[in-house]
Amino acid sequence: MKNIFVLSALGFSCGLPYMLVFSTLSAWLRDAGAALTVIGFISWAALTYSLKFLWSPFVDRIKMPLNQVVGQRRSWILMMQLLILILIIMMSQFDPISSLNHIVITAVLIAFFGSLQDIAVDAYRIELVSLDEQGNLAASYQFGYRLSILVATSLALIFADLFSWQTVYLILSFFMLIGVMGVFVGETPETFKVDYGYVENLLSSFKDFFKRIGVISASVLLFIIATYRLTDIIMGPMAMPFYIDMGYSKTEIGAIVKTVALGASILGFFVGGQFIHRFTLRTCLIFGGLLVLITNLLFCLTALSESNLTQLSIIVGMDSLAAGFVGTVNITFLTSLVSKKFTATQYALLTSFMMLPGKLFSGLSGLLADSLILATSSQVGWAMFFVLTSILALPSMFVIYLRKDLFKLAW
Repeated sequence: MKNIFVLSALGFSCGLPYMLVFSTLSAWLRDAGAALTVIGFISWAALTYSLKFLWSPFVDRIKMPLNQVVGQRRSWILMMQLLILILIIMMSQFDPISSLNHIVITAVLIAFFGSLQDIAVDAYRIELVSLDEQGNLAASYQFGYRLSILVATSLALIFADLFSWQTVYLILSFFMLIGVMGVFVGETPETFKVDYGYVENLLSSFKDFFKRIGVISASVLLFIIATYRLTDIIMGPMAMPFYIDMGYSKTEIGAIVKTVALGASILGFFVGGQFIHRFTLRTCLIFGGLLVLITNLLFCLTALSESNLTQLSIIVGMDSLAAGFVGTVNITFLTSLVSKKFTATQYALLTSFMMLPGKLFSGLSGLLADSLILATSSQVGWAMFFVLTSILALPSMFVIYLRKDLFKLAW
């Protein structure tokens, strides 16, 4: 039970900075009158999460303060949490119009330190228990992550109707202390000692992955990893602007839509954990991909109809259930591919392959949405946007279906 609490707390501290620079910031900027194109470009701040394999060797090698007290992994997590807390406080002091450059720089720094925290937390989770127990820890991590989404979006939106956005960010910064508590409660797992230099660590991690699995099979697996979550990653930065453009108030989005999303996503990732125990990983991946495709298409109904909070809540709930399911399945899938000799570096490498294509395209998502809306209308343009992003779920599922042999290697 202690590990479940710790991973929930750490999942919370990982989700909070990500949502504040990737989703809630979009709502703040749109509320201030920023163009969708600008919002899309600013989402590139989260590219640091997609490039984290480049700095993951440092997490394996460099010793942080309190290393002797809480261990290699937890000392890194703690330091990143404190830096993120300070930077969110700094962001709360800026105006989104007159100080947009300052907000962008701060967002990039928050995302950078957030990616380092993610690397350390992933390594900590993998080293803490055996593969058989990873499904439960993945679900616990996701629970905390989704809870942070409720705080960083729902609570933030409700408060934004009552106070200024600057005040909201100041309040939210102190929620990082939940993760700090998780660090001190957690245990110190055994960590493999890394004697490699930076370049050798990075290259050895690459070589180990391809040697264990085989060059061709590993390449196909990397393609699956890179394309499996394209739909929800690319759609992400546009979710808040879409709700606002459809005429929903910040309180409606925060109090109802995001609350429904949290409950559905919690159900989703625990259902995902149960599916992993009952079915093959390949089956779970295909089923999850289909869920994401179908639920993303359902947003077309919201775009083409009059404002209907009940309808939107149902669709958001279904989409969040799919996202929660896919999140648990995907984390377990990636974990099954990692060697404990290169825990931090190799898991960061795989998650970078997962995030990088989506993040690159998500920076253009605002440009795509603006172009479609200008060429048609707001309703039709948004509907076309969801159709196009849904199609992106097909390539990975097609390859997963064809290459059944890969999952004997992975599982």
